[in-house]
Amino acid sequence: MATLDWRLQGTEFISCNCNWGCPCQFSAPPTHGNCEAVVAMRIAHGHFQATPLDGLCWAATFAWPGAIHKGNGSVQLFIDERADAAQRQALLTILSGQESEPGANVFQVFSTTLSQVFDPLFVPIELSIDVDARLATLHIPGVLQASGEPIRSPVDGRPQRARLVLPEGFEFLEAEMASGSHSTHAALHLESSGGHSHLARVHFTGQGVQP
Repeated sequence: MATLDWRLQGTEFISCNCNWGCPCQFSAPPTHGNCEAVVAMRIAHGHFQATPLDGLCWAATFAWPGAIHKGNGSVQLFIDERADAAQRQALLTILSGQESEPGANVFQVFSTTLSQVFDPLFVPIELSIDVDARLATLHIPGVLQASGEPIRSPVDGRPQRARLVLPEGFEFLEAEMASGSHSTHAALHLESSGGHSHLARVHFTGQGVQP
């Protein structure tokens, strides 16, 4: 399958409603029977054909009534308002799973599980991600807020560190596990506190996730 040339390289933050570690990463049923998540990325280096994407951010809210692979999911995309018309179209194409080989990345995989796609919003995105410190904040005024912080010991409150390595992962190859919280107020209304979060350095292409 021939795909157009594109690349997104940078840092990613996710907060979801599962317990720490997220059973979905191990092909197990979601903690509460359903999946809800907030996802965000800051692009350090990126392009779609000749369109540069460096420095832009994007975010998304997802909801599935059961496990992700069972489908019937919903999504809304949020694109950095600083993006021009070409950059907006480029990101919408990539994030909707187009111009990717089947199973190559999370965008293409998730696209096959969605039955409801809400109109995207072009908004100011305030996003800070420190992968090694397991710290993240995401704020879109009037739309959503989310945060990630280290998992802490139930005994003495000290921060604990855990990594997940997925050598054949379609979202990341290695991620830092964290504790996440989010609240969203757009097409999807999602709430979670102290659930799973992960932070990762990611490198997406239409042919797969790169080291």
